[in-house]
Amino acid sequence: MSPDNKLLPKRIILVRHGESEGNLDTAAYTTTPDPKIQLTESGLLQAQEAGARLHSLISSNPSSPEWRVYFYVSPYDRTRSTLREIGRSFSRRRVIGVREECRIREQDFGNFQVEERMRETKVDRERFGRFFYRFPEGESAADVFDRVSSFLESLWRDIDMNRLHINPSHELNFVIVSHGLTSRVFLMKWFKWTVEQFEALNNPGNTEIRVMELGQGGDYSLAIHHTEEELERWGLSPEMIADQKWRVNAHKGEWKEDCKWYFGDFFHDLADSDKECEAEAAVEEREVHEEVENNMVTNSEDNNEEELCNGQCS
Repeated sequence: MSPDNKLLPKRIILVRHGESEGNLDTAAYTTTPDPKIQLTESGLLQAQEAGARLHSLISSNPSSPEWRVYFYVSPYDRTRSTLREIGRSFSRRRVIGVREECRIREQDFGNFQVEERMRETKVDRERFGRFFYRFPEGESAADVFDRVSSFLESLWRDIDMNRLHINPSHELNFVIVSHGLTSRVFLMKWFKWTVEQFEALNNPGNTEIRVMELGQGGDYSLAIHHTEEELERWGLSPEMIADQKWRVNAHKGEWKEDCKWYFGDFFHDLADSDKECEAEAAVEEREVHEEVENNMVTNSEDNNEEELCNGQCS
């Protein structure tokens, strides 16, 4: 691995919380504030199993025995409980720290949620668009995007300034215990996906794990740990999957020229060179000039006919 990559985390792992009372029965939100919604018994077991899966994943490389993990967690009770159960699988020496991070909390749907009103609101959201629709007294996914973007900036500063006091000989893993929509927005921001691509994504299941792993060139990819079938199931298009495969060996900061949502979705038939662009502009200018001249001739003929008619009528 490049020396520049030594302090980069080997993996950034997104984990959705376990099954909650609200997942089991949405009526729970009518009497309990969203941040106070608890895990069910099944959710607690899911979180313990997720901890075992995470430990197995992170410790799977025998050439990197000195691995460590740092946790970021949403302040909601269900995410903190999920983290607590995950932690049963890790010894103290493996965990270099944990931070409660408000910016990765759940999308705010308002205060106490009236069940019938919320059903109607979610119908409106489908008509309006899932990304930009703002819940009354709450947030849109676009609002979540803004705070997740701020969180990412802080995360990179933590890395660049070595605020976590990372030992370069240790293989570092970030685990972010959060929520379904927040995790999708995180991936959207990281991989520069468009709003249209975001709206095609499927929500992760309870305690589902999505692994961004560092490739040899210093870029992160979902395609190192996950299969193409998994990425399809998440809602990634063939172009998005191809981009993830390209990132496996891409160098950090490298630009994928044929990535359609960098160019193709915004422009049509861009010229390959300045000369070609100038030639096309000259053709367009000539066509506009000819159209103007034709219009002038047509208007002149119309005026002559009108004058002739006026003369005959008088």
